[in-house]
Amino acid sequence: MLAEVQLLGKDTAALAGARLWALSDDEVTDCLRAAHRLEQAAAVLQAQLVRQACSRGLPAAHGARTPGGWLRELLRLDPQPARELVEQATALDRHPVVEQAALDGVVDLRQAVVISEILDAVPADLTALAADAGVDPSGVETAELLERAGHTMIDLAGRLPAFQLRRIGERILTHVAPHLADQADAAALARQEARAHQRRGFTLSLPVDGMVRVSGVLGAEDAATLSAALHPLCRPIPGDDRAPRQRRADALIDVCRLALRTGELPYDGGQPPQLAVTVAYDPLTRALGVATADTGERLGPATARRLACDAQILPIVLGGDGQILDAGRSRRTATGILRRALHVRDGGCAFPDCDRPPRWTDAHHITAWTAGGGTDLDNLVLLCRHHHRLIHHPTGGWQIRPGSDHQPDFLPPPHIDAQQHARRNLYHHRQ
Repeated sequence: MLAEVQLLGKDTAALAGARLWALSDDEVTDCLRAAHRLEQAAAVLQAQLVRQACSRGLPAAHGARTPGGWLRELLRLDPQPARELVEQATALDRHPVVEQAALDGVVDLRQAVVISEILDAVPADLTALAADAGVDPSGVETAELLERAGHTMIDLAGRLPAFQLRRIGERILTHVAPHLADQADAAALARQEARAHQRRGFTLSLPVDGMVRVSGVLGAEDAATLSAALHPLCRPIPGDDRAPRQRRADALIDVCRLALRTGELPYDGGQPPQLAVTVAYDPLTRALGVATADTGERLGPATARRLACDAQILPIVLGGDGQILDAGRSRRTATGILRRALHVRDGGCAFPDCDRPPRWTDAHHITAWTAGGGTDLDNLVLLCRHHHRLIHHPTGGWQIRPGSDHQPDFLPPPHIDAQQHARRNLYHHRQ
C-alpha cells in the first residue's frame, strides 16, 4: 500500500507541474472537479490512517500527550489543522455510511464531518422523547430514524455546502420525524448549549511578522453579547476606508480600552490592569526610540509616540550597564478636570465628522510631549483610536492647529484638499 500511495503522490506532483495553458475551458473545469475529488479521497485515507494510529496507541508510544500533538510533530502541522484531522478521523469512525459516502465522492470531508456531528446530535432515545411528546412510542425506532436522517443529509450534500448542511441539520427531524421535531429541538439545544459552554475558548498565537492570530469559539449567547458590544463601533464613518473585518478588529480593541479605563477590572500584580511599554528616550534629540511592550514584543517609534499621548509616564534613568540610577514619579498626561474639559470642548473625537463619543477617545498632544508640548487644553484634542493612528501615521498628511477660538482645526493633506482649508467636526454638539 505504501508503494501505491507514494506512486500516486509522485504522479500527482507530475500533473501539478504540467502545462495547463493548453487545456480548454471545459477541461480546466473538469480537471478541477477531478482534483478536488482526489484531494477528498486522500483526506479520507489520511483520516483512516490517523484512526488506525490512535487505535494502536502510536501517539503515546512516541511520547505525545495527544494525537494532535503527535501529528504536529510527525507531519509538521500547525495546531489547528492537527486538531481538525483528529476530529475528522473520530467523526468518520462513528458513522461508516457517511465515511463510505466520502470514499465514493458523494460528499466531501467537511460535509461528512458535519453530517456525522448532526447524527450525533439526534437524541439517543427517541422512544422516550416520543412518550414525553404524547406520541405512541411503539412506532418509533431510533436506529431507523438515524439511518433515514443520514441518507437524507447525504442526498442534500449534493446540493449544499457544509455550512448550509449544518443549518438544515439543526432540524433534521422535521424531515424524517416531524411529530418529534419540537421536542428533539429543545433537547438538542440544551445539549448544544452545554457543549458550547464546555468547548468555549480563546487563543492568541505567537507574533509572526508583527501579526498575532486571534482565534476562538463562543456559545451562541456569548457571541450575541460580543456582537452587541461591537456593532455600534463597526459602522462606517465618512472617509472611512477600512474593510468590515478591520472595523470589527478595531472595535474589539476599543471595547478592551474602554474596560481598562473604567477602573473596575480586578487588580493585576497590585495595580490596575494596564499596557506597560518601555521606550528609550534621547534627551538631546527629544526623540523616542523603539519600544518594548510588557509582553516582550517590540513596537515602532511611531506607535510609541501615539501611546505616549495619553499615557502614564514614569521616567527612569539607567546607567551604562543598564542599572537603574533614578526612578521618577509617574504622571498622567490628561486626567481629572483637564480630561473633563476636553470632553466638554470636543464632545468626542474631534476629527471632522467622526461620531465617536468621549469615552472612546485618547487625549492627543498637538505638539508632542517629547517635543516640549504642554499638557494643557490648547495643546490637547480628543481622537478616537482610528483617527489617532491616522494623525500619527507618517504619510497621513493631516495636521492639527488651535484656532483663534481655541477650538482644534484640522488641515487635510493636499491630495484631499489642494487649498488645505481648515475643517472641524460638525457632528458633536459644542458647549
